[in-house]
Amino acid sequence: MKKRQPLLPQTFFLVLCSVVVYAEAAKLRPSPEAEAAALLGFQSKADLRNHLGFSHNASFRFCDWQGVTCYQQKVVRLILEDLHLGGVFAPNTLSHLAQLRVLSLQNNSLTGPIPDLSGLVNLKTLFLNHNFFTGSFPLSLLSLHRIRTLDLSYNNLTGPIPTSLASLHRLFYLRLDLNRLNGTIPPLNQSSLKTFNISGNNLTGAIPVTPTLLRFDFSCFSWNPGLCGEIIHKECHPRPHFFGPTASVVAPPPTVALGQSAELHGVELAQPRPSSKEHKRAAIVIGFSTGVFVLIGSLICFVMAIRKQTDKKKSTAADESDDGAAAAQAAAMIQMEQENELEAKVKRVQGMQVAKSGNLIFCAGEAQLYPLDQLMRASAELLGRGTMGTTYKAVLDNRLVVTVKRLDAGKLAATTKETFEQHMESVGGLRHPNLVPLRAYFQAKEERLLIYDFQPNGSLFSLIHGSKSTRAKPLHWTSCLKIAEDVAQGLSYIHQAWRLVHGNLKSSNVLLGPDFEACLSDYCLAALVTSFPDEGPDSIACKPPETRNSNHQATSKSDVFAYGVLLLELMTGRLPSQHPFLVPDEMMHWLRSCREDEGGDDERLGMLLEVAIACSLSSPEQRPTMWQVLKMLQEIKEAVLMEDAELDPLSGMC
Repeated sequence: MKKRQPLLPQTFFLVLCSVVVYAEAAKLRPSPEAEAAALLGFQSKADLRNHLGFSHNASFRFCDWQGVTCYQQKVVRLILEDLHLGGVFAPNTLSHLAQLRVLSLQNNSLTGPIPDLSGLVNLKTLFLNHNFFTGSFPLSLLSLHRIRTLDLSYNNLTGPIPTSLASLHRLFYLRLDLNRLNGTIPPLNQSSLKTFNISGNNLTGAIPVTPTLLRFDFSCFSWNPGLCGEIIHKECHPRPHFFGPTASVVAPPPTVALGQSAELHGVELAQPRPSSKEHKRAAIVIGFSTGVFVLIGSLICFVMAIRKQTDKKKSTAADESDDGAAAAQAAAMIQMEQENELEAKVKRVQGMQVAKSGNLIFCAGEAQLYPLDQLMRASAELLGRGTMGTTYKAVLDNRLVVTVKRLDAGKLAATTKETFEQHMESVGGLRHPNLVPLRAYFQAKEERLLIYDFQPNGSLFSLIHGSKSTRAKPLHWTSCLKIAEDVAQGLSYIHQAWRLVHGNLKSSNVLLGPDFEACLSDYCLAALVTSFPDEGPDSIACKPPETRNSNHQATSKSDVFAYGVLLLELMTGRLPSQHPFLVPDEMMHWLRSCREDEGGDDERLGMLLEVAIACSLSSPEQRPTMWQVLKMLQEIKEAVLMEDAELDPLSGMC
């Protein structure tokens, strides 16, 4: 019998390496259990009311779940659109679906930042548009070199567009419109790029002249007041040197600027520096000049920076099967919601923690920036008295400026300490660019205080009606549309994602932020009281028939009614108590009489008037939801954009 030869050392080593490599590959290969766990993890934070219906008990059948498409027990397509998801897109969930080709979460109410998606190495199509995402452009997307379709439009993203976006050589479809992005446009030059839109942001500077960007019409860049260059036929003027070629521009007065520290909220006052009388005088002149310059620039941006929507088509040639299906899904995403009332999505922030400093409670994980005694000894300035209490501007020892609202003890007498804390915990978790954030609250015996960010530019009421000595003119229709959309964004977020209501919407409770964005204040406080016995005629006019002269609690539909009254106030400049009861055909005549100098905008104002009339209907069931109102405003912007594009001989498609 032939003796068996022993394995040579080299052969044994190769066999061992093969075994090790195979074992490691098996570890990295996602198991069906891991795929199901990724979907369930996403649902736990994004779908707190279980609209998706994913179940731990049926995790072995995850390929049959709503919106899930699999190939060989791996998720390759996930389409979860128009499902009212109102939580957050949690990290380390869907990013584990390594074989995912198409991901669409469009037309939901997801909030917070977009998480790290670098694990989706095979992703070709990503639709995250029409949500409430915040934060900067997700840099993890720059590592997805197979990506061809990317839509982040209609969110609240801020910061610059990364220059490295030009390195995504397969990019076919890119939409970043209707966000709050700033900075300059990177020199995109992908020959594959066929659909492109960055309109309705805060971008500045010259548009790079590249063969790719030259293909797109001016409307793809519009509503960015600071852009210039050959593509949009706007000359770029060099910035004048007001203080000499080497002098640096002095910052505006610190009392109207947000605190520079990322850890602080409110307004931070700069510490004075000793100088001679001449230096002080020069600093005052320069500071005043610069402040005026900044204010004028802000007002110009406020009037002009209205975002718009164009080209609803979603097409891609990335993958015949994957991308074709995604394009079909994209065509269906723009349907208007027909439900009578959108359900709210989140009762409170998942995992919210409140940190206590004595009886001063900081909300939603806020840092403890100051103790109670520092707040109590702060210098205070009366800002006004309202239906819920008295509001002060407080300057703390650390030069931080905040707004403190002292609630009327009589109106909250029936509210227990536990009820107040539970409600404030929910309200303190609301975070949206069009809401004044509640940072902390305090209660002891009958004393209850709410601490908000200080808003330096006053209220919408003052903007519309002017001061006692001057009568303001009605706002231009573009300003009306911008403010109307800001308010609708904030209300829609409260209604759709939180199952809460504002309850006291009026122009004095809409403040103007540092960029003149409209921000809701005094929201969700009406739930703590049963009635407002000392309301004036204008406040009463903002209430719908079903809650007027009664103790009925406010609802989302009563907020919609108040929104319609606010929209009429915006367009006419007339107080709510001065609005006549007219049939719709007579309303346009009344609107014209209030705006004698803007006859050329009749048609556009008429579209806004139709929205106001729909919101102000007597029957709550006939009023639209705030999500539907927001859709109407977006359609108005799109119609106006298309009309403007048709008037330009060089117009084309984005």
